[in-house]
Amino acid sequence: LFFQSWIWTSTPIAPATANMASLAHQIRPAISRCTPRSRRSITTNATDAALKLLETFAGKDVTRKQLFDSNQLQRLSLTLNRKELHPGIDVSAEPPKQGTPLPPGYHLVYFTPTGVESELGMDGTDKTFNAPAPFTRRMWAGGKMQIVEGTTLKVGEEVEERTRLVGATPKKSRSGDEMVLVDVEKEFWGRDGLVVKDQRSWIFRPEVNVSLAAETAPPRPNRQPSFGPSTITNEKGSDGGVLRHLRWSPVGLFRFSALTFNGHMIHYNEPWTKDIERHPEVVVHGPLNLINILDYWRDVYGQHGREVRQVGYRAMSPLYAGDEYTIRTASVEDDKMYEVLVEKGSTVCMKGEITGS
Repeated sequence: LFFQSWIWTSTPIAPATANMASLAHQIRPAISRCTPRSRRSITTNATDAALKLLETFAGKDVTRKQLFDSNQLQRLSLTLNRKELHPGIDVSAEPPKQGTPLPPGYHLVYFTPTGVESELGMDGTDKTFNAPAPFTRRMWAGGKMQIVEGTTLKVGEEVEERTRLVGATPKKSRSGDEMVLVDVEKEFWGRDGLVVKDQRSWIFRPEVNVSLAAETAPPRPNRQPSFGPSTITNEKGSDGGVLRHLRWSPVGLFRFSALTFNGHMIHYNEPWTKDIERHPEVVVHGPLNLINILDYWRDVYGQHGREVRQVGYRAMSPLYAGDEYTIRTASVEDDKMYEVLVEKGSTVCMKGEITGS
């Protein structure tokens, strides 16, 4: 899940990076969620959980290596309804060739979670950097991605991922619920050296009381909603800019979950999503919309060798299967800094700030 629905107050345990700290202060409430959960001591448990996480990963880097194969890249491009990975590189019939550069953000379908199913969280999430129980409900709050100029990740090369915990901080929502903010930094090293520095912030909220949630779940209508295939179309806006319209189907979201080996049930399991987590429909992945923002920028502005150098992003409100929403450019500064918004009607669901070369 990838949205913001809280105001934070906290007693810091360990500083995150300056950018992550800035992200935390910028987040504002967007929606409220009413799910049955365990009631526990607020401040103490959040503080103890943050301390335990810091003690577990203090001074430790988690390093993995993986061959960036072309099949995974082809399937992501097709899931995104893009038969051409890059202009002139058609992947509808066969995967891209060795040495093909990955578009910005496409590394998110590599280095997927490992482990057997019994090692996942109750909701299907990977627990590698999770806060300790009872903080098991993960929400991806935002982050910042930097791409080193003159470098790319390429098909066929072995890439090394280095992950470290950079912060864990107890928080409180406006309603007084306890939570833990976890900041993780990933580096991706290829033949060009350091290529991508990827900082991510997650919020962990108290676990759901599954039995109580199931018992008190409101009745669902017998008629199933009608979904066609996922759609992505462009339109010229009133200001002359490009408006991109998107709508994701449950099938499209399931394919993205499969590619990222993401077992989080809110993206594909309707009974869990509606009865336990109390969402109206399965949830659009935050990383999917991050990729959508980056694709929008390179389609609209990425001509004549221009490339994404950096993107900072934060989530504001959830999107669901069947929702029709848009991506647009809100402002451009010095032909270099771009504010890109993901909106459903008048609601900003995600905000990205992109720096181009």
